[in-house]
Amino acid sequence: MTATNFVYVTYIDTSPEQLWQALTSAEFTRQYWGQRGIESSWQVGAVVQLLKEDGSLDWSGQVLEAEPPRRLCYTFHPATDDEMPGYQGQRVDLTRPEQPSRVTFVIEPYLGKVKLTLTHDQFEPGSKVLPGVSNGWPVILAGLKSLLEGNAVLFPDWR
Repeated sequence: MTATNFVYVTYIDTSPEQLWQALTSAEFTRQYWGQRGIESSWQVGAVVQLLKEDGSLDWSGQVLEAEPPRRLCYTFHPATDDEMPGYQGQRVDLTRPEQPSRVTFVIEPYLGKVKLTLTHDQFEPGSKVLPGVSNGWPVILAGLKSLLEGNAVLFPDWR
């Protein structure tokens, strides 16, 4: 059976409010997301986009749910003229655009910390995007956790 979604759970020594800010602030995301900044008004129906350091589009989507500081959900559509990181640094050519997939963050208090569950789903059968996000999300979320817990940037050269 081939996986059609990606789920990642981590526990972070922070507050739900700080985690929400870290997920939705362009200034903060640049620190752990390879110098990319996320931008949106975070209203349901609004555009969400991740912009590279040079201002070009990495991916875009639409906000589906925004319940600060508990739940955030948006569609995810990589820029079709770009490539995504694939398995072990190989590049995945996206010359054939895929339908947008969906990203959902659930933020829950847990024993004085925060439990973050990321679900990235609704991929097309045979998706070329799924392997890329399956490798990318662990790096991104490890960097997020490291920064929120007061440590240095975990992967400063990751692009």
